[in-house]
Amino acid sequence: MQNTAQQYDTIIHICRDIFQKKTKDYGTAWRILRPTSLTDQIFIKANRIRSLEIKKISKVNEGIRDEFIGIINYSIMGMIQLEKGHAEAIDMDAAQALELYDAYFDTAKKLMLKKNHDYDEAWRSMRISSYTDMILQKLHRTKQIEDNQGATLISEGIDANYLDMINYAVFAMIKLEFGDESPTH
Repeated sequence: MQNTAQQYDTIIHICRDIFQKKTKDYGTAWRILRPTSLTDQIFIKANRIRSLEIKKISKVNEGIRDEFIGIINYSIMGMIQLEKGHAEAIDMDAAQALELYDAYFDTAKKLMLKKNHDYDEAWRSMRISSYTDMILQKLHRTKQIEDNQGATLISEGIDANYLDMINYAVFAMIKLEFGDESPTH
């Protein structure tokens, strides 16, 4: 059995590999997207997961695993866009994109480890469909904050919601990759 940090690293490797390959294929064309467009893209992915969970049938040759990977990668792109702002032209090379990707995935992992300590791995008792619902809830919150031009009265900002979506999707991926085993701490 692996521990949570090791399982998280396995998911990082899976998602990073896809991000890196897509960056090789497409470059960093996503740099022109505003954060709101990335939020909408994540919404499409999460909504499709929920649809597949309910319908139990997929007519497109991609399952929920691929969509959770997309949620993770688009959320990291969103974090990058929040920091750098959207570009009018492709202004970032693959090496820069991967460096930022790694930094934000590391930030998400550190947050997960802190919360995992406090919540004592409660996420392991949850259903994957609950992660989907929580991601959708975070998306609705994010859209509301975006509609308010980023202003909140007492709530965390868009970046915190992206980080939570990354971690919920990683939890789902861990369950999909490793099953419901309870690792040692």
